[in-house]
Amino acid sequence: MISIHRARSALAAGLVGALAVSTLAAAVAAPAAADVGGPTDDGLVAWYPLDAASTTGGTTANRAEGSTFGPATVVGGTATADGTTLDGTDDYVDLPDHLLAGLTDATVSLDVLVSQDQGTPYFVYGLGNTSGSNGNGYLFTTGNAYRTSIATGSWTTEQTVTKGANLQRGVWKTLTYTLSGTTATLYEDGVQVKQATNVTTDPGQIGGGQTTANYVGRSLYSGDRYLKGQVRDFRLYDRALSPAEAAELAARTSTAAADADLAALDLGDTSAVTADLVLPTTGAQGSLVTWTSSDAGVVGATGKVTRPAAGEDDATVTLTALVTRGAVARTAQFDVTVLAHLAPAAAVAWDASHVVVPHLGDVRGNLTLPAEGANGSALTWESSDPATVSATGEVTRPAHGEPAAVVRLTVTATKDGATATHTYDATVRPLPAAADYEGYFFPYFEGESTADGESVYFSASNGNDPLDWVELNDGEPVLTSTLGEKGLRDPFIIRSPEGDRFFLLATDLRIYGGNNFGNAQERGSRALMIWESTDLVHWSDQRMVTVSSAYAGNTWAPEAFWDAQRGEYIVYWASALYPTTSTDGRRIADSYQRMMYATTRDFVTFSEPQVWIDEKRGNGLGMIDSSIVEHEGTYYRFTKDEAYMIPRLEKSTDLRSTDWDLVAEKIGYGQPNPWGGTLTAGEGPTVFKSNTEEKWYLFVDQPSYHGGQGYLPLESTDLDSGVWTSVDAHLPSSPRHGTVLPITAAEHAALLAAYGEQPPAPELDLAVEVTPRCLAGKAYVAVRATNGEDVPVTLTLTTPYGEKTVADVAPGKNAYQSFAARTTAVPAGSVTVTGVATLDGREVTATREAAVDALDCA
Repeated sequence: MISIHRARSALAAGLVGALAVSTLAAAVAAPAAADVGGPTDDGLVAWYPLDAASTTGGTTANRAEGSTFGPATVVGGTATADGTTLDGTDDYVDLPDHLLAGLTDATVSLDVLVSQDQGTPYFVYGLGNTSGSNGNGYLFTTGNAYRTSIATGSWTTEQTVTKGANLQRGVWKTLTYTLSGTTATLYEDGVQVKQATNVTTDPGQIGGGQTTANYVGRSLYSGDRYLKGQVRDFRLYDRALSPAEAAELAARTSTAAADADLAALDLGDTSAVTADLVLPTTGAQGSLVTWTSSDAGVVGATGKVTRPAAGEDDATVTLTALVTRGAVARTAQFDVTVLAHLAPAAAVAWDASHVVVPHLGDVRGNLTLPAEGANGSALTWESSDPATVSATGEVTRPAHGEPAAVVRLTVTATKDGATATHTYDATVRPLPAAADYEGYFFPYFEGESTADGESVYFSASNGNDPLDWVELNDGEPVLTSTLGEKGLRDPFIIRSPEGDRFFLLATDLRIYGGNNFGNAQERGSRALMIWESTDLVHWSDQRMVTVSSAYAGNTWAPEAFWDAQRGEYIVYWASALYPTTSTDGRRIADSYQRMMYATTRDFVTFSEPQVWIDEKRGNGLGMIDSSIVEHEGTYYRFTKDEAYMIPRLEKSTDLRSTDWDLVAEKIGYGQPNPWGGTLTAGEGPTVFKSNTEEKWYLFVDQPSYHGGQGYLPLESTDLDSGVWTSVDAHLPSSPRHGTVLPITAAEHAALLAAYGEQPPAPELDLAVEVTPRCLAGKAYVAVRATNGEDVPVTLTLTTPYGEKTVADVAPGKNAYQSFAARTTAVPAGSVTVTGVATLDGREVTATREAAVDALDCA
């Protein structure tokens, strides 16, 4: 049960808000403005509402009474009831000249909604002058490290007050800057976030009071991006507003946002709670949500649930959510009923009958059989066919061509002397047919410079050439994220040891749209994004699995390798670790990246993470991006060494060892790259063996911040040498950190059929001979078709006198038939031979016509 209360405004209560990092729900349209008291007009020099009511054509009115400044010009933007929309390409608002003339103190404020895909750098507004392509004296605000600067000349003269964190995107924000003497104060949503007391430039000093480049949505530096989003309510005062007045400026936006976030709060069904609750900490419109509990011993403020003991009554707790946006607060209350622990008999009955075993209906590999139930029961297992599925989940599949095996698994739940059993049927598929690898599959992402670059793209090799690639799905993303940060980087794919199940992992990270790599290592995701498939074409729903502990700041570049000795996968990734679970005050410079690992059989249930590589390579620098290949019992591991910003190579005969032998550092350093430079830094290595040669390929990602434009292919014929040479390749247009996976001809054909243009069908090699002849005064036409392929071909011989089909003609053999014309002569004409065979996983049909010469046997 939920009850919602509108608390009195924090303008009176003295409450302050904070900017959210995580989101409660997906961003929604800008909420309608609430009916609150208007801001002060005392000292108002210019006020441009920038909405439809104040805008006619391309002109928007100045609503400041008594102002000497005229209207502003809206260049390309569209005015609506919510404000003016700017396209990020060439739209902006051109304000009147000389707005800052005579000002010693000032306040500049406006509402802005910065689009998620805003390019950087950018100005929200800039008031000043330009010289050539650069600013030359100005006052500006940007959402990058949310800051306002005043300058008398170029950027080197800027005096700045900054919050030090990026402005949240996709929501309305009120940005206010006040200057009083030497004190500059920065407000966000009416709450002070920073103050500087050493500002020596007055606004009226800029250009000596003459400013002709006064813009909203446009930078004074021509190389910067235009603002993409919405703006409204631009105000300029000739004095520094007080904190209370700054809060009044933000009341319209903050009230609407807090009300929307309050209405969106939803904890689901709280009438029978048995597990910890997920309590949202922020709203989609940027509100901060904090929680208090009427009984923290049952439900804590973080959602931790402690159930009453068996035999006690269920507990009812009231959770109170305080939703704060800027200086506005709202509250909501949720009644939560926490069920008491079950008595032992009920607990074991429930636990035995509610076991979830992934893939139980389609078993293709080892199973995870849980050892503990949700109610604390100990679970033990028995199998009706231990040779197929053991009591600990090891699976031996039927041979190819045999029927699937159905194995009955019996679980026994035990707790405090009570026992219950339940049975589950496992369907174990036969092994797939053995097949050679005759192509390659390449999933990758494209980078952080476009809105869809942090998605998973597919390419397939052109035939069996790992250096020649065809983009699939018309170069558009195949897999996108709807969970977590809604960005996918570093996709990795692994084939199961049995060969017919694939797992695709990706980093949960979105940089595009305002995030940065520093924040992403301090307060990033602790989860992996996972898909699975049995054919590379049909993919499961996305799932998000938390694998890192709360001490980790990130979970980057996951890969996996099958550990045959232990019958499970080892999954490894990079994490920066911190001394506490609190994210407050984290700095990557105080930590460094370690390589971590966990184990799994099904990519659903993972072991606790362990440190695998722990080498500090400098302040904030460690080891990331490992990729492994095995050869003759030795594992070779390529890992980016952040001391040199390029991969090193190590080897070991123990996959989980924390002590590997160094083979070589700076792999590929100095090798020419495809862009006219050399490989001096790179990351995201992916290593794989050639399908046709005793040769290995290593693709190293050399992004723009490392002096390149994407992947650079290297090759080597000796893993122990550490020598890798760059090679020419035809890669997809902009691949970044991904994986190359060898695939069969059938898998290659399926990918092309599903996601790409089908290449021309290969030609069948057929030879046709036609011989007209006379026998006993009668005419005959003899046809011989020879199979020149190295696979069987079904041949059909068609003439005016009959037809014959010979199935599965062996390579080098022929189909022959002499057709009787039943007359003494045959006219000139033709015969047709049709061949059908399977080449490169595709059924291919070929037709040949051969001429028949006229013959008279009379």
